[in-house]
Amino acid sequence: MEALETDPSVAWWDVTWNPVRGCSRTSTGCNHCFAARYAERWRGVAGHPYERGFDPRPVPEKLDEPFRWASSKKVLVASISDLFHEDLPDEFVRRVLEVMRLASWHHFFVLTKRPDRMHRLVRRHYGDEPLGNVWLGVSAEDRKHARSRITKLNGTPAVHRFLCLEPLIADPGELDLRAVDWVVLGGESGPGARTLEPEWARSVRQQCRAARVPFFFKQWGGARHGASGRELDGKTHDRLPALRQRAVPSREERLRRREVFADAIGTETRQR
Repeated sequence: MEALETDPSVAWWDVTWNPVRGCSRTSTGCNHCFAARYAERWRGVAGHPYERGFDPRPVPEKLDEPFRWASSKKVLVASISDLFHEDLPDEFVRRVLEVMRLASWHHFFVLTKRPDRMHRLVRRHYGDEPLGNVWLGVSAEDRKHARSRITKLNGTPAVHRFLCLEPLIADPGELDLRAVDWVVLGGESGPGARTLEPEWARSVRQQCRAARVPFFFKQWGGARHGASGRELDGKTHDRLPALRQRAVPSREERLRRREVFADAIGTETRQR
């Protein structure tokens, strides 16, 4: 599950957009997924967003939401899922990517633990002309996954890339940050939370300084979310990437792009 479960007071995004729901375990960082616990409590409850539990599925009625937002926003995509989960149809993922292309006045942040599929689908849809308003990122919990996922991320066509080390449950070692534009780091929270060691966080902070990459320390984590605070060596680290202000089209143009999208994919968007 790819949600960055940040206290709203320190959230770096403006809005979440969830055209897909659900996920499944792919590595040890998923062992204590808070979203899976929450979703499974509602399995079988008719009409609830999680009546199917945490089974991955498209949510087509959410597809056109970004066209309705009149101001430019920082959008966390699939905050309760993984857009590149293997059970989500290629065609539906393509639709999500197309919305991000057409709704160009927003900044979209997409985070995955499945960089191979991200690489394949992004290259297929955007080709060698990646979008300046789409940030592609990978999350990793230890050295093994950081190395492999960053390597695949660096090979994926993107104008902007970011790395989320959350929940960090082991020393990530030396990171290849040459093509990374931002790093977020955080500990695990909730029942069974594994410990984030201070030296791991300090090492990542130092590597970001050396590479001149913005560093955001989200939380220490622990059994009680937020109880341990988010200061590292007595300071908060809230550096965000510099985002270019994006021009917002007129209402007429936004509606036109929504229609273009509806025509292209043959959905019922226009009837809503």
